[in-house]
Amino acid sequence: MPKKIQILIIGHNESGTTPETAKLAYETGVEVAKSGAVLITGGLDGVMKAACHGAKDAGGLTVGIIPQNEPSFANEYCDIVIPSGMGLARDFLNALSGDGVIIIGGGSGTLSETCAAYMYKKPIVAIKNSGGIAEKYADQYLDHRKSVLITGVSSPKEAVKVILEKIRST
Repeated sequence: MPKKIQILIIGHNESGTTPETAKLAYETGVEVAKSGAVLITGGLDGVMKAACHGAKDAGGLTVGIIPQNEPSFANEYCDIVIPSGMGLARDFLNALSGDGVIIIGGGSGTLSETCAAYMYKKPIVAIKNSGGIAEKYADQYLDHRKSVLITGVSSPKEAVKVILEKIRST
């Protein structure tokens, strides 16, 4: 049996998530589940929780890689919890765990994960109308090396479709 595709969704934590961003994350989680891919997040609140909730409601499998060393910090929609005990360094573990990355909004933590994914040449998609890091870097490269174009998309459905195409073509 071939390995399941793993899609990492990153974005605002609880303090930066708006109802609109949460709705986009929920819908993206639904689309990941419908595709048969495994959803990976940072396992906490905000975009991470909304995406996991959507994936669970659609019958998908969710993995939360949390910075703490105690599983109880994970949101209730994580099927599998990986307590890294690594603090912010877990951003690299998240980036390496996904076959591709979808950005929804996001602040400095999201930028850290985006940079890690970029350095490891992971396919990256950003939902343009979600604000934050996604809005700022959609349809751009992070630096002069032009390793990975962060493809801007307009909807959760398009985000999953494009990231799957990119993953399958690498």
